[in-house]
Amino acid sequence: MRPEILFPYYTSLTGLKGVGPKIAPHLIRHVGPYVRDLLFTLPSQLIFRPVSRIAEARVGQVQTLCVTIGSYQKSAGKGPQRITVFDDSGQMQLTYFHAIRGFEQQHPVGETRWISGKVESFGASLQMNHPDYVVPLDKQDTIPLFETVYPATSAVSPRLMRRFVEAALHRVPDLPEWLDNETLGRLKISGFSDALRAAHAPVSEADLLPDATARKRLAYDEALAHQLAMKARKQHRQATPALIIDRHVWADKALSTLPFALTGAQTRALSDIRGDLRSGERMNRLIQGDVGSGKTLVVLMAMIDVAEAGHQSVMMAPTEILARQHYEKSLPILSDMGISAVLMTGRDKGKEREAKRAAVASGETTMIFGTHAVFQEGVAFKSLQFCVIDEQHRFGVGQRQRLFLKGESVHYLSMSATPIPRTLALTQYGESDLSVLDEKPAGRQPIHTAVIPRARLSEVFDRLKSAIAAGSQAYWICPLVEESAESDLIAVEARHESLQEALGREVGLVHGRLPSAEKEDVVARFASGELPLLCATTVVEVGIDVPNASIIIIEQAERFGLAQLHQLRGRVGRGSAKSACILLYDMPLGQAAKARLELLRTTEDGFEIAEMDWKLRGEGDVLGARQSGFPAYRFVDPVAHADLIATASREAQYILQHEAQFPPQRRQALEVLRHLFDWRPDAADKVD
Repeated sequence: MRPEILFPYYTSLTGLKGVGPKIAPHLIRHVGPYVRDLLFTLPSQLIFRPVSRIAEARVGQVQTLCVTIGSYQKSAGKGPQRITVFDDSGQMQLTYFHAIRGFEQQHPVGETRWISGKVESFGASLQMNHPDYVVPLDKQDTIPLFETVYPATSAVSPRLMRRFVEAALHRVPDLPEWLDNETLGRLKISGFSDALRAAHAPVSEADLLPDATARKRLAYDEALAHQLAMKARKQHRQATPALIIDRHVWADKALSTLPFALTGAQTRALSDIRGDLRSGERMNRLIQGDVGSGKTLVVLMAMIDVAEAGHQSVMMAPTEILARQHYEKSLPILSDMGISAVLMTGRDKGKEREAKRAAVASGETTMIFGTHAVFQEGVAFKSLQFCVIDEQHRFGVGQRQRLFLKGESVHYLSMSATPIPRTLALTQYGESDLSVLDEKPAGRQPIHTAVIPRARLSEVFDRLKSAIAAGSQAYWICPLVEESAESDLIAVEARHESLQEALGREVGLVHGRLPSAEKEDVVARFASGELPLLCATTVVEVGIDVPNASIIIIEQAERFGLAQLHQLRGRVGRGSAKSACILLYDMPLGQAAKARLELLRTTEDGFEIAEMDWKLRGEGDVLGARQSGFPAYRFVDPVAHADLIATASREAQYILQHEAQFPPQRRQALEVLRHLFDWRPDAADKVD
């Protein structure tokens, strides 16, 4: 139950003065339904309005002046309205590009007014275009010295936001302290309520930065509440008994037949997974590996362990291409072991689909690979004990839960081919145990990366033609931009036509609007070597594994993010041949884009690239974080507050271990914290 002290925070915004039936829907759509949501929306800018005199006014800066209305200049037709004002030091003009009805009656000649706005030069004189404030002498206090500017919409102005925030701050009580004195002193932060008020009353630009004392306190509380929820979920999972699986004779035999040995990182990851399987507790582990680090083989060995114990495993992937690749790569090993496996996708129909479902339901098939088809109604497992999900951020929590409910106390493992810095992994996967594959299998050739202006396109065509004539296979990637998806589709089709013309032979074409069956067919023909070149959008970013493909050309590479470019480059370098990645860019190239492409040219280390990617994005790129699957934080900046998140993670662990011994007041305060941010242990992260 929500603590009573939080009731004012969870009052509807409609209870605030001025939030009537017209503005309420717009405000709620903008910030959320509660007073808490409004208070959790912090100002994004600050306007300093110092008091000055006309003679001392600084051009280009916002200032507040006490002036007398001198005269109104009548404009012809619909021209601008100009008003001459003066003080004891000089005169200037106020300019309105459209006359304001009743303005002269409200501010007649001879009256004194406080005005505030940006001072600009107009020829040899000064002017203020559309002043922000024109108020009588007794209303000077309505012009703030430091004016906060909030995120706004066409219906909810920054000034309205400020008024509503001020009203909300007066309605909520101070909250009890949930942090101990040692933490407060170490982080050099104030109490939550003081910090909230200070965050809404900045007095300098520095107060808007993520490391400002007030914002740091709010971010730490949000991170702590999130870590408490995730670690509580983890504790609950670990307290749920799971079947003990401690078999690996079959998998060890399979490994002994491979023509290569596991890397040290693969061996450690497999040991981690086996430790989870024999622990008697439900597994929730993430394998995070760079492109080509061998994640699938490690997971396959664990699935074989489960099969040896007489139970079923499922590996679910977000696309049919990726699911089929996992299945076909695993099949030779499984066939040698006599393990029955099946591929289930949305393409299955009629008798074929029913036969597969029957084999899974009876237990005849112990290993299932597939897409969303594996958790649909009508799919039943005899003894599902192990679920593997590739690229888990592509599935919602509800979808994952539907799969888990196909078994009882199922072990769960997810795979990600997108390296992220470890501190950031705490925010995205804080409730999971983490295994990192940071080594590439022996024999993998380095990829030579070249950065070339698109003006040299004809030269690239000639070199590509020669390479294909010599037996190489290649990818040609065209960008996809959401704002103009149609034009990009035309672009990839146009490039496909020009490539066919230049090579004088058939070129494969794949993009997101093709039917799945058609995409599968083209990819299969490319994988078999029938097609020498595949022209595609980013649908090939993950899941295409063609060892003979040794060249990838990425057009307009400056339009891609670092992580995406790294993933695309990972489509080559999978065989024994030397591989090349050509990054084509349009001039002029901005500094940030130049830094991204130069980093790609100099390193293949996905983890180094991930660290640099976040640095290049810069502090404050919370949107980019959310798009990468991070929680919908209000105060936490996953980049700027990485150290705070790590500290909050350790603090949350300590709290959960020792909370029972805390004084009653602090235990109650921690409940306030949990409910204030509402990261409930029994609920999925808001991003899902």
